Amino acid sequence: MLTLYHNDMSVCAAKVRTALNEKNIDFQAIHLDLRAGDAQKSDYLKLNPNAVVPTIVDDGRVIIESTVICEYIDDEWPTPPLKPADSFGRAHMRLWTKQLDEGLHAAVGSLSFAVAFRHQWLARSSDDRSKWLAGIPQQDRRERLASLLDLGVESPYFAPAVKRYAKLFGDFERALVQSPWLVGEHFSLAEVGFAPYLARLRHLGFDILFERYPRTADWADRVAQRPAVVSGVERWFNPKYLALFAEQRPAAKHAITCLLQ
Repeated sequence: MLTLYHNDMSVCAAKVRTALNEKNIDFQAIHLDLRAGDAQKSDYLKLNPNAVVPTIVDDGRVIIESTVICEYIDDEWPTPPLKPADSFGRAHMRLWTKQLDEGLHAAVGSLSFAVAFRHQWLARSSDDRSKWLAGIPQQDRRERLASLLDLGVESPYFAPAVKRYAKLFGDFERALVQSPWLVGEHFSLAEVGFAPYLARLRHLGFDILFERYPRTADWADRVAQRPAVVSGVERWFNPKYLALFAEQRPAAKHAITCLLQ
């Protein structure tokens, strides 16, 4: 059986759960408590030296990086297909998923941390915070999170992340004029990739973008209602995190709206 190391609220893990559910693949789920440092423990680092989720182990083969994992799943279990049949369509799909790895994921991480997750760490001791930051192997990520921890929405990382998603929604809207899904007539790995990010943006108070781009809002609703997305994303929403988002959303919505007006 395939084993998935994941976290309930991780957007990257949610991508992989959605792909697995689209294929109706049985898997063993091993949940890591990221706040407890599970991803920084030596046994897990042997699987994923980046100290992040998700990781899959399929018949002893270890695969990391959620975009790569999703393509592996579609290649290994080709029915139903989640990539376009033609090479141009597949290239178009990858231009969408590539964006997640080239800035959009870091941007949603900045937004989530500035708005909500920093409060979890501020409630803990300075020693706990220092130990957690020191355990992050990537220097740029460590520096970014340290800034967001200290400054929240006033961090220099916050406004560029908001504006990056504003650009993305404009790109979505133009693409959806041409077809019902991002890549033609069928749900694809492009939707699998973006599904948890769309949910997170709603949690964070990005109402202004969903109101500004009606085609994108309709598409996002259709994505959210897909059974594999319900079971891969929504089913795993942690009530404690939802409460934290709800508590912080009014202030976040104000900051976001001011930046985008």
